[in-house]
Amino acid sequence: MNGSGQTQAESEAQPRILVLDDEPFMLKLIVRTLTNMGFSQVGGCDSGVRALEDIRQPEGSPDVILCDLNMPEMDGLAFIRNLVDLDFAGSVVLVSGEDERMLQSAEALVRAHGIAMLGHLRKPVQPAELTTLLKGWRADGRQRGKGPRKVYDAAELEAALVHDQIFLHYQPKVVVASGEVVGVEALARWQHPHDGLIMPDQFIGVAEESGLIDTLTRQIVTKALGQGRLWRDSGLPLKVAVNLSTDNLVSVGFADFISRETAQAGLTPRDVVLEVTESRLIKDLRAPLEILARLRMKRFHISIDDFGTGHSSLTQLRDLPFDELKIDRGFVHGAWNNDTKRVIYDASCRIARELKMEVVAEGVETQEDWQFLRKTACGLAQGYYIAKPMPALHLPAWVESWRSRVTSDID
Repeated sequence: MNGSGQTQAESEAQPRILVLDDEPFMLKLIVRTLTNMGFSQVGGCDSGVRALEDIRQPEGSPDVILCDLNMPEMDGLAFIRNLVDLDFAGSVVLVSGEDERMLQSAEALVRAHGIAMLGHLRKPVQPAELTTLLKGWRADGRQRGKGPRKVYDAAELEAALVHDQIFLHYQPKVVVASGEVVGVEALARWQHPHDGLIMPDQFIGVAEESGLIDTLTRQIVTKALGQGRLWRDSGLPLKVAVNLSTDNLVSVGFADFISRETAQAGLTPRDVVLEVTESRLIKDLRAPLEILARLRMKRFHISIDDFGTGHSSLTQLRDLPFDELKIDRGFVHGAWNNDTKRVIYDASCRIARELKMEVVAEGVETQEDWQFLRKTACGLAQGYYIAKPMPALHLPAWVESWRSRVTSDID
């Protein structure tokens, strides 16, 4: 046992916390609050410069930093920038008396620097809110010592396509009002022979830059539609959604490919959702307009993905024949407790409703997110609270467990 009555294992499972605030009273108050909450490894500092000196020392880097924004000599934003130079691998909670919009901007900056963000708190800090944020920290989530992610080149990805190393996981979509499972989104994974599981953010960009995205997408479409037929034959009819890059929409023959693969899989266009992800700006709309218009006339569902981010915009809604709008997770997760997110979420739902489009909310991570959606006009939802992406073989059993679980959630 240590001095607080904890075992050594329990102590090691706790985060090392640094509180950085130039106000002596506030600094002591937050440190005392954390100690009273049971955290045994809590330190305080009233200067960003001195805090950086401590972090530079061997074993001096904390797991979580509670950082004030307005400080003399070095403000919180400058402190965060210096953390990047130190390869800080912990998490940050911003604490400030600034207004909500300012805190959200600062939070976005922290994430842009690649630092894990647990959230932000307004002064005076409430213990219940602090507890909720710190639950987001996990000892096994530490990234210290992992080093930079490996970068893959086009030759490696091309080999993966040739040797059939790309496979799919599926994330369910459910009706918000009833909880009924009505579809899945097919998500690509790369099973590397040496590096193990590679997630799409490490190879989709490579595919787009190297001209391999068309080959990749065609493999994904064929596998996803074939799996959709297997589920349908087993009594589990689900709409199957696949992601299309705007780079797929440069050849008018792509629409014929989608139609042909759907027919060969024994599905109908109404069983298929094509989610257009605009990772790059469409410079020439002629081919995309023709392809998407032809697919809509064949009664395929066309979805604008990650609405509100990147190039997904009102212009695309005006010009392209979408009939589904997916609200980006950045405007869904936590919207129940964030006025700015709530306004953008409500506006997106209103636009979709006026345009007679289906609405899908991504990023439903918590029960609070789920209950929030149930009070709104959202049609469908997906996210980790409902289910993480899973192999196809796991889906039927998950559906049964979800049906039992959702009964209590809906009631």
